[in-house]
Amino acid sequence: QVQLLESGGGLVQAGDSLRLSCAASGRNFANYVMGWFRQTSGKERELVAAVTWSGSTTYYGDSVKGRSAISRDNAKNTVYLQINNLKPEDTATYYCAVGAYYSGSATNNYGMNYWGKGTLVTVSS
Repeated sequence: QVQLLESGGGLVQAGDSLRLSCAASGRNFANYVMGWFRQTSGKERELVAAVTWSGSTTYYGDSVKGRSAISRDNAKNTVYLQINNLKPEDTATYYCAVGAYYSGSATNNYGMNYWGKGTLVTVSS
């Protein structure tokens, strides 16, 4: 059974940095895309960042581009997300996801096959 275990969420101040981790288990994730998405109440889930197996291709949402970095450790089946200069509008539940490809569209869950339960990030001003 595939499990994605997210950690690193919590309450932070505006301007702080945050590092989220997600450890995946339960199958071989070779050649899978790993990523982070976020959602707030009443809004559609959106891409934060995603990375291919090799790390050669990354995708970033416009709202975090330039102040975030995604990385992965394939030996540990773990993906990391660093966001700097956090803003109150970054407040959301952050979900880790794994899929065969990144589709770029919310209509098919961005191509992701597996999702974590989410970790809440709250940025206070």
